[in-house]
Amino acid sequence: MNLNRQALPGLPIAGPGYDRDAVRAGIAHFGVGGFHRAHQAMYLDRLMSEGKALDWGICGIGVTPADRRMRDVLREQDFLYTLTLAHSDGSRESRVIGSIVDFRYAPDDPEAVIELLADPAIRIISLTITEGGYNLRDSDGEFDSDAPAVRRDLGGERPPATVFGLVSAALARRRERGTAAPTIVSCDNIEGNGHVARRAFTTYARLVDPALAHWIDEHVAFPSSMVDRITPVTTPEAVARLESETGLRDEWPVVAEPFTKWVLEDDFAAGRPPLDEAGVHLVDDVRPYELMKLRLLNAAHQCLCYFAYLADYRLVHEAARDPLIAEFLDQYLDFEGLPTVPWVPGVDEFRGALLERFGNPHIRDTVARLCAESSDRIPKWLLPVIRENLDAGRPVRMAAATVASWARYAEGIDEHGEPIEVVDRLAGTLIPLARTQRDDPTAFLENRAVFGDLVDRPRFVEAYVGVLRSLHRDGARATLEVVVKPE
Repeated sequence: MNLNRQALPGLPIAGPGYDRDAVRAGIAHFGVGGFHRAHQAMYLDRLMSEGKALDWGICGIGVTPADRRMRDVLREQDFLYTLTLAHSDGSRESRVIGSIVDFRYAPDDPEAVIELLADPAIRIISLTITEGGYNLRDSDGEFDSDAPAVRRDLGGERPPATVFGLVSAALARRRERGTAAPTIVSCDNIEGNGHVARRAFTTYARLVDPALAHWIDEHVAFPSSMVDRITPVTTPEAVARLESETGLRDEWPVVAEPFTKWVLEDDFAAGRPPLDEAGVHLVDDVRPYELMKLRLLNAAHQCLCYFAYLADYRLVHEAARDPLIAEFLDQYLDFEGLPTVPWVPGVDEFRGALLERFGNPHIRDTVARLCAESSDRIPKWLLPVIRENLDAGRPVRMAAATVASWARYAEGIDEHGEPIEVVDRLAGTLIPLARTQRDDPTAFLENRAVFGDLVDRPRFVEAYVGVLRSLHRDGARATLEVVVKPE
């Protein structure tokens, strides 16, 4: 059975019990990938299944070449897809999600996308465009107006192609027409993601028209959010398994862990769905929850992945179940991560569940996924922990070891002399630097655009260099055995 509208009456699994013809788009979402479909779209589907939020359907928007296939698959399936929750005991729950009702691929018709975003029916513009998608420099946190795609859009000779150009053009039309401003919701793993989104969009708008930037500052809301659900990349095996187990053919299903959390600042310019009734935690201040997620789960993923890859692990659950790696993660979490996280209800339970979540064998998350785009992740998740602990005189041993493991991984050659595919937007800069560090052990750190002044902090540099030399001399496993011993 191919998944589409015609299949709904005879679905072999749970599916939309609501009339999808009655659903109207109220949210435009940039970055329809696995996480969005396992998280935000799932929450909306949950509301719709209770007869609520039918005017808050999602229209996906793609801007990158990779988004074209997502558009094609979802369109062929009438924008339906399957979400499977894989429990650690091997049980599985699958459901067809129906909250996405349209998808626009911006390069095909940017004008239509701008008009969609300017439509007053669209009251929320949400984003999962990755940690690096906001075009802010790590060195000073400011918007990079010299990025080639941004410069092209600012030139105004062709229709805009970036999310900044598309949204700014739409907001300019809203301003001109007297249309209400929307809310822009970042769902990316960045501390203060609402503030980050505001800085990115208002800075771009100011370069186009200062009056537009002022209007955005006055009228557009940018709530911060914390989002959490481990969602690996969909594999051909996941497609085949769904069909084998259910008889349903979905060309792009999503598999995720059962755990999910969404903490959202309750600040909206033009209303919102009753998200609290779907399990979303609406708060006045998201920051403590953000720090809990980013400095514990996300940073711990970074602590795991490079050592794990160098030690020949390719699946996260296998690495997380290695007692040596688990001890390394425990020491990072308890002595370096947790001291930088303000107390919030549930933080102890959150920390306590992390290794069990990482060790779920039925998620089959890959180490390579965690190693990707490190230059966008480590500066946002781990370096703030290092700086805060250095300033407070607290330990940085595990975090310094993690940065050193990234530097070793970034050489692009594993311990057997085999190539490593380093997936990173700065790979062209980082790999050559990393390959000089056997002779110059601080070469990688001297990239101040990524690391700022950490190369000037002797306590960090000493720990980092010691681990890096050990990685070169003894390998990942022997190095970890030394690192986890009490100092």
